[in-house]
Amino acid sequence: MVLALDAAAQRAGLRVGMPAAKAQALRDAEPAADAEALDRLALWALQRYAPVAAADAPDGLVIDTTGTAHLHGGEDALVKGMVDQLAASGVAARAAIADSWGAAHAFARYVARPTLVVPAGDSVKAVLDLPIASLRLPKNMVEELRVLGFERIAELAAKPRAPLALRFGPELGRRLDQAMGCLSEPINPVRPSALIEVRRVFAEPIGAPETIARTTGKLVAQLCEMLEAKGLGARRLDLLFHRVDNRIEAIRIGTALPVRDVKRLTRLLCDKIETVDPGFGIEIMRLAATLAEPLAPKQTISSLTEEPEADVSSLIDTLANRVGEQRLYRFAPVASDVPERSVQRIAPAAPNIGEAWQDHWPRPARLLPTPEPIETVALLPDHPPVSFIWRGVRRRVKCADGPERVFGEWWKRDVELIAVRDYFRIEDEAGERFWIYRAGDGEDAATGTHRWFLHGIFG
Repeated sequence: MVLALDAAAQRAGLRVGMPAAKAQALRDAEPAADAEALDRLALWALQRYAPVAAADAPDGLVIDTTGTAHLHGGEDALVKGMVDQLAASGVAARAAIADSWGAAHAFARYVARPTLVVPAGDSVKAVLDLPIASLRLPKNMVEELRVLGFERIAELAAKPRAPLALRFGPELGRRLDQAMGCLSEPINPVRPSALIEVRRVFAEPIGAPETIARTTGKLVAQLCEMLEAKGLGARRLDLLFHRVDNRIEAIRIGTALPVRDVKRLTRLLCDKIETVDPGFGIEIMRLAATLAEPLAPKQTISSLTEEPEADVSSLIDTLANRVGEQRLYRFAPVASDVPERSVQRIAPAAPNIGEAWQDHWPRPARLLPTPEPIETVALLPDHPPVSFIWRGVRRRVKCADGPERVFGEWWKRDVELIAVRDYFRIEDEAGERFWIYRAGDGEDAATGTHRWFLHGIFG
């Protein structure tokens, strides 16, 4: 029987619930290949998004993003980035974040277009409006419930459980409780065969932060020994806590550069211990280097050599794990004469890209994100203005220098074929200096609108 379809299969005439023999006459199925591809996607999600990820057969992934969403700029940015990354690889996907696996499973398939983030605590109420088919029940059970007049989850939730369990068995109540978050549903995370991992099993469950921190230090020391033996350094570490109630708590940290410094990695992990809920106790702790890269030994600096460069990677790691990797960046030059295109954001520890900013014309210390229009009074169309109004304040120009002509990049857009800008550095009577430009050459209307804009402020 057909369980799941992509857009191509639907166009070919396949339908969910269609007998496999009939479906194969229209389109050959490869269940083993599909399962293998789903496992590869789960490994991709493990390395990129969260330490707890698994295949949700036949057509989904389940990911526990607790404690990791802030590293990607928040839950909305996380699911949007995930769907965009899959789309770039030719995989159409929808994603949802909710309070429980069952609720997220239902929202992703019946509500998300293509993403949805249900606020914490709202999943129980929101799931009531979904159809009963979203409960992951067998198809024949769904059909029987519809014959009895049930269409929405709210209608099932309002009925006594005993008669329903007597007729349909315990699965109906179990799926209801899982969707509403009343019943936990453990995730068995995928683990690649080549994963570098250490673990500690406790004879008695632990829960004190001091004990967790002490064990974390021991696990980090063991892991660093394994990394050193392989000539690797950790770029991403996952610390998993298996609780006695079959739930998994997790901590994820990342580093800007490969690291195997025991003290540094222990400090980064221990900074997040307060986010872990030990519940009734932790029986297993597992530490894995989800992402590792080659790290060559460093030569010890002697007094006869030059002083080493300042290493700020430790500060970068601390800030990135607190505020998120996406919010930490530095600027790098881009080979472009158009000012707003001459800069890009890169990772703080990324290597230099080989470009350099031009220095034959001064540039303002502050470049506005978008040029702001100004009203000007000019003696001649191609001369700098004698006064201008910006944000409601009239400023009289004391002196000006320019123009610096910037041409459009015709290879990017046709409208820039003859477009030009004339930039001027001006100073007003109060001593403030601005960077303004006229869109056009002052004569030919085809080169621009001839309107004036303020683009930057000199320090």
